[in-house]
Amino acid sequence: MKVKAVIFDLDGTLLNTLEDLADSCNAALKETGYPERSIEEIKNFVGNGLVLLMERALPAGRQNPDFNRAMESLRRHYANNWKNKTRAYPGIESLISKLNEQGIKTGIVSNKPDERVKDLAKLYFAPYISAECAVGEKEKEGIRKKPAPDSVFTVMKILGSSKENTVYVGDSDVDIETAANAGLPCISVTWGFRSRAFLLEHGAKHLADSCQDLIQVVENIF
Repeated sequence: MKVKAVIFDLDGTLLNTLEDLADSCNAALKETGYPERSIEEIKNFVGNGLVLLMERALPAGRQNPDFNRAMESLRRHYANNWKNKTRAYPGIESLISKLNEQGIKTGIVSNKPDERVKDLAKLYFAPYISAECAVGEKEKEGIRKKPAPDSVFTVMKILGSSKENTVYVGDSDVDIETAANAGLPCISVTWGFRSRAFLLEHGAKHLADSCQDLIQVVENIF
């Protein structure tokens, strides 16, 4: 069976968003009177959306009486910082272009706010991935966050693909769980926010160390 669609995670897979997330999180922590976190700490906090990022970064998490204020501050700062330092990983644009040339459709799912995901898709991937095929957090509309498969199914429906010909690509344990919940094979990339060892410990079966590796795995995954 030939792959007809590849659905990508965003942060740590297509884009290195870590510095903008870290700057926004630390600005929020400073604004609410709490110690800033190191880039390595924040690297381990990301992957489940902004709410869990702040829950992990703020002492006592959601039990902290300042949680809502810190969360509001994080959203405000990230709304200003989302494209300051964010960059596509080397080779990503060429990778997506090659997939499209082979007739393979591409989409994005993320736990970031939906508006931001669409903004990033327009900014970095407009020739290849439409904003409609880039789906972020939309829980108010009944689309649960990853690792629930809802956003994946939404993009699959738009792309017109099925479980039998779709592959999921991500960089974290959340992505491995998401793919499993959607009934899709998962390719785990090692250039993102989690190490190869971590990915293997969390059940990764297909690994890619580079964009060229990824293309080869996609070609041979079924």
